[in-house]
Order: sequence, then C-alpha cells, then structure tokens
Amino acid sequence: MKKILVSTALLAGVLSYAGGFRVSLQGVRQLAMAHTSAHAEDASVAFFNPAGMSFIPSKLSIAVGGFAAGNKVTFQNTNTLQSTETDNPIGTPLYAAIAYRPVDKLSIGFSFSTPFGSTIKYPSDWEGKEMVQKLELKSFYFQPMISYKFNDWFAFGASYIYARGDVKWDKAITQFGGELNLDSKASGHGYGFGFYFRPDPKLDVSVAYRSPVDMKAKDGKASFSFPTSTIYPLLGLDASGQDNFSATLPLVEEYTVGLTYKITPKWLVSADFNYHGWERYGQLTLDFAKAPVGNQPADPTVSVSPKNFKNSKTFRLGTQYAFTDMIYGRLGAYYDESPYTDENFIPETPSYNTYVITGGVGFKLKQFGVDIAGGYAMPQARDVKNSYLGFYGQSTATAFYVGLGLSYNPF
Repeated sequence: MKKILVSTALLAGVLSYAGGFRVSLQGVRQLAMAHTSAHAEDASVAFFNPAGMSFIPSKLSIAVGGFAAGNKVTFQNTNTLQSTETDNPIGTPLYAAIAYRPVDKLSIGFSFSTPFGSTIKYPSDWEGKEMVQKLELKSFYFQPMISYKFNDWFAFGASYIYARGDVKWDKAITQFGGELNLDSKASGHGYGFGFYFRPDPKLDVSVAYRSPVDMKAKDGKASFSFPTSTIYPLLGLDASGQDNFSATLPLVEEYTVGLTYKITPKWLVSADFNYHGWERYGQLTLDFAKAPVGNQPADPTVSVSPKNFKNSKTFRLGTQYAFTDMIYGRLGAYYDESPYTDENFIPETPSYNTYVITGGVGFKLKQFGVDIAGGYAMPQARDVKNSYLGFYGQSTATAFYVGLGLSYNPF
C-alpha cells in the first residue's frame, strides 16, 4: 500500500512538469491576432521564427512585453456531486527580444521567453489532495540566434535554446497523516530554425521548427513530513524525511506554418497551423536515491509511469486594420487541441480542447510602438475517466489573458 500511494503521487506531480503547460504568450501584437507568427514588424518575431529578423524594417529593434494570465478549474465528482474550484494566482509570462542587422544580409538577435509554466492551487482538503494540493511550474528559454537573407524574398535563421526551470509541488499523504513536498530545478538544451519568405510585397510566409528540450533534473529534493518518526524507516529515510531524485523531463517540439496577406494597404489577414509533438511522452522514469517507493521489482527506487499523450494541432486566424498611420485594430480566434484523452486526464496540468478569441490595439509613435491585447479562452468540459489514478468526474475551466508590449525601432 505504501508503495502504490507514494509512487503514484510522485509520478503524477512531476509528470505535470514533463507534460508541460504550453503558454502561447510570446508577443502582445501576435496575441491580438490569435498568436499568429508571420509578422516581421519588430524583434518579437524572433521567438516565432529567427529568419523573420531579416525582414524587420529597422536595422535595430527591441521588443518587450508582459501578460497577466488568470484561470480557474472546477472539478465535480459526478457520484457525490461535490464540486471543487481552484484558487490559482495570476500568472505573469514575460518576453524580451532584440534584433540587429550589422551588415546588409546578416541579422543577429536574442530572445527571452517563458513558453511553459503554470500554477494551480486546490483547497488543501479537496478529494484529490493525494494527487496535488499546489503545483508551481516555471520555465525560461534563452535563445541567441542568427539569420541570413539570401535575396529580397527569402531568409533562413537558426537559434540555440538554453532552458532552465523549476517545479514546486505539494500533496497530502492521508493514510499516514503527512505531506510530501517536491522541489526540483532542471536545465536542458535545444535548437530552432526557420525559413521566411516574402515572394510578393503583399505576402509573408513563415515556416519554423522548435526542437524538444529534455529538462534534466539531477538533484530534485523530496521532503516527507509525518506526525510520527516511525514512518520514516518504512521509506528508507532518516528522521529528516529528505531524499533526492533524478529524472529527464521532456518539453514539447513544435512545427509552425504561418502566412500574412495584405488584402489592402490597410487591411491584412494572418493564419497559422501549429503541430505539437506530445506523442514522445510515452512514459516518465523517476530514480530515487534511497526511498523504495518505485514500481520496478528489479530496483524498488525506480518508478515508471505509463502515459498516452498524442500529438496535437492548433489552428489560428487573425486580422489587423490600420485606422490611421498611428492606430491599429486587431482581432483573432484559434482552436487548441488537448494532448491527451479523457482517460488520461490529470488534475496537476488539466488540459482541454479550447476555443480562444483575442483582440487588441496598437499605437505607432515614430520610433516607438505600444501594443495592448487580450484573450478569452473557452475550454470544453471533460469527462474525467483516469483509471490509473482512480480519478473520475467532470472538469471545466475558464481563462483570460491581457498583455502590454513595447517596441523600439530607432533606425
């Protein structure tokens, strides 16, 4: 009983870090148009496609921005009709980018972003407290990049990705009247590349790939807390209740094709197709230093959790209209598929098939740009049927985003 209880909870909690929580908030201008990518107006294009830097009108461009992201998850046990709502704090994803063209055909740049992350907080006494009470996930991408423009209509770019992140997760162990706290830091490496085309002044086409990143957690800390010290020896621990664990936690790869077409000099339409390689999450392996909480007979300190993630797609459509040379209005909508079925639903990183509507305005003041955007998500309700975790019911959610972006294009 001890082995099943502890190992299942650990796998569920850390697995939320592996599955990630893809946050499509890397550009305020882009969010207003459904987070579409083929916009080479300032340095914010660098995250989406490094080749886009070659088509930025200004030789130097700087873009920064931030968001407030709020969400609420509701779970209802359909047998007892007991309902639980999360009390999640407001998330604050950030981005910053710079692009510089030292010579005619060559551009260099740097992008900082937070493409994965979330915090979810349930009541400490809710019915799923053995799976999660609170989970805080953060990730940071640092991307130096380069782009070369072969001719007036075609450029190629590539980037190196260095990622850092951490996860903090709390849960209850009710059979022993205790708690478990996980705290781990991880880092990993990846790359990206892209092609950017402008075959006609009215048409931009962006094709980009971002590799998976294997986040390696080598010195994760697992802290057990119980009301009596007699429990610790059962887990192979001393009275401090401390143990270490290691794991490799993969973040998703992404393929993107985007285009922007100028219907008139004032009106443009953008569309994107994203393909996310979630299928690589077949299982997750955790290796504990001492605690025999695993599920492998040959080595009881190793836990293996089966997962059945599937590749997913996102479809995006956005538009912009220039009311004047200084004021721009933007609208968009997109549909985002969940990477797992109802049978694999997990409360640590709840995911839904989601419709999102977006909008915003932009202001261009000579060398400066100011962009404001917002989005409202409409996740579709899910029938939860996770027999592996013994978790059944119905889950719904709501979410919203608002963002402010600044850009500077001096020359």
